[in-house]
Amino acid sequence: MKLRNSLLVRYLLIILIAIMILPLSFPVMAILFYAPISLKEEAPNLYLDGTDIERTWRLAATDLAGASDEEINNKINTLHSKYDKASMFWVDETGTTKLMIPAGQSIPSEWTPSYTVDFMKQRYGGDPFTIVSFIGNSKTEGFMVFQVPRSEMISMGEKIRDEYDYIMVIGTIAILVIFVFMSGIFFYKIRKRLIRVAKAMTTPAENGIPLPISIQKQDEIGQLENAFNEMIKELEISRKREKEEEGLRRQLIANLSHDLRTPLTTIRSHTYSLQKEVMSDKGKQSIELIDKKISYLGQLIENLLSYTLLSSKKYPYNPQRIDVARKLRECFANWYPVFEHAGFEIELYTPEHPVYWIVDAQWFERILDNLFQNINRHAATGKYIGIKLEEKNDRTTLTIQDHGPGMDGQSNGKGAGIGLTIVSLMIKEMNLNWDINSRNNGTTISIWK
Repeated sequence: MKLRNSLLVRYLLIILIAIMILPLSFPVMAILFYAPISLKEEAPNLYLDGTDIERTWRLAATDLAGASDEEINNKINTLHSKYDKASMFWVDETGTTKLMIPAGQSIPSEWTPSYTVDFMKQRYGGDPFTIVSFIGNSKTEGFMVFQVPRSEMISMGEKIRDEYDYIMVIGTIAILVIFVFMSGIFFYKIRKRLIRVAKAMTTPAENGIPLPISIQKQDEIGQLENAFNEMIKELEISRKREKEEEGLRRQLIANLSHDLRTPLTTIRSHTYSLQKEVMSDKGKQSIELIDKKISYLGQLIENLLSYTLLSSKKYPYNPQRIDVARKLRECFANWYPVFEHAGFEIELYTPEHPVYWIVDAQWFERILDNLFQNINRHAATGKYIGIKLEEKNDRTTLTIQDHGPGMDGQSNGKGAGIGLTIVSLMIKEMNLNWDINSRNNGTTISIWK
């Protein structure tokens, strides 16, 4: 996979751009905000240099040595025309305030020495910027005062900067917000694609296998999508192969079951004929054993054929409302001589009134035959069979119990368990429930609806 298609590289690029933009944003924003303001300043600010103003003011005061009141007034008017944003006044040698520009300042008309000292202390280094100069070369001709707000002594750009300094903060926050927004979009798209893959994985098609998904980008998620599509292909191939093998297996079992029935019937007929012949006791025992094995083999073939038909959904199924209590008594009546001859202790309990289930009568009888057959073959050592059909808590339960060695124990007639497999398939198809509790001292099978 190329680096340009990597999600990691893309996100690292977003972080790198944010790191580069953040320090560059300050000079760029300064240029954008302050350069146009600087270009708009039509004339230089005369108040920027306080030293130059002080020099001009003191020089003017010195030149007024021996000047008349009118000359001093004219000079101050001239200076005010130059520094029109400043306030000016002068006080003569007697402490009387003369010209005041502009008028209405909070200046006393008569100055005392103590007030003069306090005034100079308060104005020194304060706001407004204040210059006090004695007229002439001595301190006997009075003094003149120049005052200008310190806000006038900064450039227009500095004024805008002080007034709109929050713009820089807002700009920085905006860049961070943009970074977070871009990161959010980046991960939102990743999440959306991952949810799409997860939905495709958990949404099977009609055949039980999810559908392939289109690969949008050749990145890490694209690799995941490609691997998912490859997995689907493997599953489809495996499912197809499994179906073919299952079909072949069913066909083989069906053919074998059919082909074995004819010779088995022939063997059984000859065995029946031999039983009528005169023979020794040992021969009779052999014929009886052969007959039992033929019956067992016939039952096994029947179970194999039934299993094949059930698993392929071809076994005839006709559900109807039947009295399971009556059907249970009828079916067990056929097995009663078998268990009695084998010396079993038999317990049978069914309600006197009808108990109706919606099941297939032949399937239900087949289930009972298989369970009774298992007890006769595998639990004969326990010499006990208990059958109970009882209604309790709005549920009818059929319980079949034996005292054999359990399903994990050893018995002479133990087989592959295909009989129970058929029971399980039929119970599931008829929407019944069942449970097996098997121990070394017996097995209990419960079927309920």
